[in-house]
Amino acid sequence: MSALIASDASSDLANANSHEQKCSPVAPCQSCRHGAAAEGTRSSTHGSNLLEDLLQVLRSLQEQDAYVLLKMIRGNAPFGQIRNYISHALSNTRAESDDEASLRKLQAVQYSMEAYSRVPPFRPRVMDFRLLSRHAPYRMPARPWTSVTNDDDLVSHLVSLYFTWDYPFYAFVDRNVLVKHLTLGNVSSDFCSQFLVNALLANACHYSQYYSEAYTVPGDIRTMGTQFLAEAEQHMQMHQFESGTDVRLASVQATLLLYERYSMSGEDDHGYSMLHRATEMAEALGIINSPQLNLDQSRMSEDMIASVKRTAWGLFQIDTVVHANFLRPSRVFKVSVSPINREETDETDVWTPYPISQSPRPSWMSQYFDEACRLSVIARDMSRGTHSHSEPDLDLRPQKQALYARLRRWEEELPAAFAPAQRPASHIILLRMRYHALLIHLLLNEFGGQLPFHAPTSSERWGQYETTVSGEAWDMALSSAREIAGLVRLHRDEYGIVRAHQYTMYTIMLALFTLLEQPSFELLDHDFLSLTSSLSVVSSCSRVGNNLWRIFRQSVRARVHDLQSLEASSPQSSSLRPTDRWNRYAEALRKLAENDGSKESPSRYVATSIGDMLGMFETLSVGNQEDLQAREQSSAFRFSPS
Repeated sequence: MSALIASDASSDLANANSHEQKCSPVAPCQSCRHGAAAEGTRSSTHGSNLLEDLLQVLRSLQEQDAYVLLKMIRGNAPFGQIRNYISHALSNTRAESDDEASLRKLQAVQYSMEAYSRVPPFRPRVMDFRLLSRHAPYRMPARPWTSVTNDDDLVSHLVSLYFTWDYPFYAFVDRNVLVKHLTLGNVSSDFCSQFLVNALLANACHYSQYYSEAYTVPGDIRTMGTQFLAEAEQHMQMHQFESGTDVRLASVQATLLLYERYSMSGEDDHGYSMLHRATEMAEALGIINSPQLNLDQSRMSEDMIASVKRTAWGLFQIDTVVHANFLRPSRVFKVSVSPINREETDETDVWTPYPISQSPRPSWMSQYFDEACRLSVIARDMSRGTHSHSEPDLDLRPQKQALYARLRRWEEELPAAFAPAQRPASHIILLRMRYHALLIHLLLNEFGGQLPFHAPTSSERWGQYETTVSGEAWDMALSSAREIAGLVRLHRDEYGIVRAHQYTMYTIMLALFTLLEQPSFELLDHDFLSLTSSLSVVSSCSRVGNNLWRIFRQSVRARVHDLQSLEASSPQSSSLRPTDRWNRYAEALRKLAENDGSKESPSRYVATSIGDMLGMFETLSVGNQEDLQAREQSSAFRFSPS
């Protein structure tokens, strides 16, 4: 029956096209109207509920706050900005209210408004992705690249999602070369393979949460793209015996795609395993950690030279990002080919935020890639020079001061078009987040990342750390955390946050825990609340995110417990903050989790420091590097670069 319906739908579209009638969301064909009928009822109910909740918000707010809200609505402010203001205003109202019934009512209203920004319950869409694919920036054939589907519209939709949201951050393939060879359909090409395409499609499904075709089990985020992943893994087994100079560049790229995929799903230690394998393959090709190569004097085609450069420098970026993230020395210490031409693209090359209805922006892709590589050089020096130390070492201070100066100089030299005020493309916003994450690590990792998280039990304890972390370092780290919060808001207002690259979740967690650890932390801090709201959205999109959300909630509860204990032991202290707002906030997190449908982690992980959080994040996403290295040394099955 479903096949017949699909056939009828295809016939409608075919008939429309044969008469040169374009099926569009404005004037849908009969099939589209049939598929959207039930959805129309749900949309009507959704709109009615939104209006009712908005009226309830206006009734609940204080007069001045209600006036500001109405002014924002009349001024056509973005929904994200309105939502953030409502959250802030309701939090203030709740903080000033003593009536339990009113508090519960305000909580219910706040949860309802926040729900409109989170991933909605799964709703299978019949025609939407086909309508979208008509406007997809990239048109690709399904065959001969994958046996999972023969639907060119679906493949075009997924490829467009990948090149829009995932690809730009690392850019370890040459997009133009890959698209050209994808279109040609030659499975024996040096630039494309079935292994690469299925790995790419598996990644792209992460950005297609709203469409049933991305799931194996409808609505289960754990099964997004698993069919494409299974086929990619089958092809990986066929390529496992590539060695030395026989390694295909497409296999290196596909392995890096699997690294990204496993890092989102948290498959044991597969993230690190794929990254290490890709590094060894690139070393075998001589493009990293080897003497310098002059590709211009080789007999390589222009396409191959461009692809080799992208892959080598893209791998360098991935390696420095993941190892700097988790305070480990990077494995790629040298790129053996020259960088790409910084002037390869100009302002005429645009980035289109498919599939949302926002205007295109200049991509500045080659300029971005060059700046990202320059930042990676600093990150490499940080990871190899400071993160390998786990104990305080005063001798590191001059080195850290030099690194800090390099980071600031890098930021000062960024093109004017990269400024947040220009509302640039998504990858440029993420580049600035990465810069501030590196600053936080440099400023606060003077003793292995082990900052005090729990409330102090005595003034001497704070005194111990005050001699280690200066007030100036704290202020700069907090400033970077707030900059991250502002950049996340910018991304949310411009493009939403659901499809943001997975690195966004890392920077949000780092900024949140930086704010949590400051001695003068304020619960109703605007940036903290804004980051928490964004974390609740991005964490719902992956299994790793769900686990990190639970860790964050339980860590806040641990902080509540510590503050209560401290208040009980010092009842006369006037400098201690009351804990009733902490209790309400912890309860709000619990109810928010209930709305998301998530359950408590049986292990009840609590991160007691930034270092703890990073360790948990690493284990949940890319795996445990020490355990992996032990297995690699004792395993007979391992990629051989010889």
